[in-house]
Amino acid sequence: MLSGLIPDTFANLPQLRRLLLHDNQLSGMIPPNLGECVNLEILDISNNRISGTIPSEVAGLSSLKLYLNLSSNHLHGPIPLELSKMDMVLAIDLSSNNLSANVPSQLGSCIALEYLNLSRNALEGPIPSSIGRLPYLKEIDVSFNVLSGEIPETFQASSTLQKVNFSYNHFSGNVTDTGAFTSQTISSFLGNFQLCGSVQGMKSCHKKRGRGHFIITILLSLLITPIFCVVGYPLVLRSQFRAGFNSKVTEDTEQGGGRKEQKYRRISHMQLIEATRGFSSSNVIGEGRYGRVYKGVLKNNMSIAVKVIDTKGGGEISGSFKRECQILKRTRHRNLIRIITTCSKPDFKALVFPLMPNGSLENHLYPSHGLGHQLDLAQLVSICSDVAEGLAYLHHYSPVKVVHCDLKPSNILLDFNMTALVTDFGISRLVKAVEENTNPVDESVSYNSTDGLLCGSIGYIAPEYGMGRMASTKGDVFSFGVLLLEIVTGKRPTDILFQQGSSLHEWVKSQYPHKLEPMIEETLRRCATCTAVPSDHSNIWHDIVLELTELGLMCTQYNPSTRPTMLDVALEFGRLKQFLSSPSNIVAEDVTTKC
Repeated sequence: MLSGLIPDTFANLPQLRRLLLHDNQLSGMIPPNLGECVNLEILDISNNRISGTIPSEVAGLSSLKLYLNLSSNHLHGPIPLELSKMDMVLAIDLSSNNLSANVPSQLGSCIALEYLNLSRNALEGPIPSSIGRLPYLKEIDVSFNVLSGEIPETFQASSTLQKVNFSYNHFSGNVTDTGAFTSQTISSFLGNFQLCGSVQGMKSCHKKRGRGHFIITILLSLLITPIFCVVGYPLVLRSQFRAGFNSKVTEDTEQGGGRKEQKYRRISHMQLIEATRGFSSSNVIGEGRYGRVYKGVLKNNMSIAVKVIDTKGGGEISGSFKRECQILKRTRHRNLIRIITTCSKPDFKALVFPLMPNGSLENHLYPSHGLGHQLDLAQLVSICSDVAEGLAYLHHYSPVKVVHCDLKPSNILLDFNMTALVTDFGISRLVKAVEENTNPVDESVSYNSTDGLLCGSIGYIAPEYGMGRMASTKGDVFSFGVLLLEIVTGKRPTDILFQQGSSLHEWVKSQYPHKLEPMIEETLRRCATCTAVPSDHSNIWHDIVLELTELGLMCTQYNPSTRPTMLDVALEFGRLKQFLSSPSNIVAEDVTTKC
């Protein structure tokens, strides 16, 4: 029964993740400075008496990962174009308001969106076809508006759409009971008197054809038939030849309603051969236990990375390919690699990804032959934060929880603006969803087994795996801790120093806390960042390196139950990034308060 205004002082909580104020009697406008809550993942102020327009600052909260719910208020004005920045949000509900003007086509940029409710407003004009192209959209409700025009074919062609409600608008045109509309009935289209078609309960479309129509049809058929015989037959032969020569690309699919879902663009085997110059060895940019990765350029100038699976490995390799497909189609996050398509033949299997222009983190930690460059400390903190966010999503927010099992620098790619993306899910585990208060042992319950596979790469494998424990999220935390210590020390965990009965974790721990100064000084010299900091903050970078070291040691504790979660680690890195963005506003000593 809260009343009054929403306090704008919520903006003073930079680590605020969820703001739930629904079902109260709050009034006034939405404070624009809520847009300063850069870590906000859920915003729900539904069922109140909020008025005014939706602030563009709030609509542009790209951090929202789960849902935005502003329904059942008194909001008016247009839907802000800034909503297109929410590329991770799963659900948007703006229903039961007084929103007007057109539905912006920019909503098609909310690529993770599964649920969209714009019903019971005063929206007008056509519904954008771009919304129907959203790759994961399951439900859409635009009922009780004044939308007009035809319902775009993209909705019917959607492979994920399960429930629609276009009722009580001014839609017109023909609607067939095919594609996503196979299971829909007239209840999804009520109140649109100019709609017709084959949907159950809908009036049929009757076209009146006069005598002149039949005469024209006969004349056209007499004219076109000889032309087709002369011109069309060679074209048919040519298309049949191409069909026999090119392989058929098998898209990631799910079975539902007796139809096959096709989510990704089609790229043939021949196109991949041409793009990679026949899978030339000079195009190899990576190699692992399951095959090679080639760079290539398609005819439309798109740069791609093609991961070709070595099919000689039998069932284990086939399982790796299927696992990676399963995970890539179920997960979506700005810090996880996105798949373009897959290509599968009995003797050829490949995954196609966008080519990351800045290569892998390994290229930059250990630059050689002109590949990569040494990163400064601010960039390294940002990259670690990105990786932590990606893993936190896999462990805590993904529709199916995922244990990566093989986190290391070569599996972290960097895009054009140095944003880190976690890749290579070949030996990952899909695990059953568990509550946060569940016994940690239950996290390892698997329904897609990787038994018999080594859970990671030498040097990054959690010690409990060597004692027969199943893969768990705590194993990923250990690997992340090793990655942090590797970044700080500049030493690979497989260096000769650690092959003589020791480990990177043990070596750093033996130096902590009184013998760390030489290592920290070496890190600062290697990263060469202190010159970018004012002289009165010269100890800030020292303290940040110390905190990275402590976080690495916390994550690599031998007892899995004492390690933090990736959510905790991601929160800590969020704080560090904020500190780095304005070090003059924070006392340097505050950096180490947590540890």
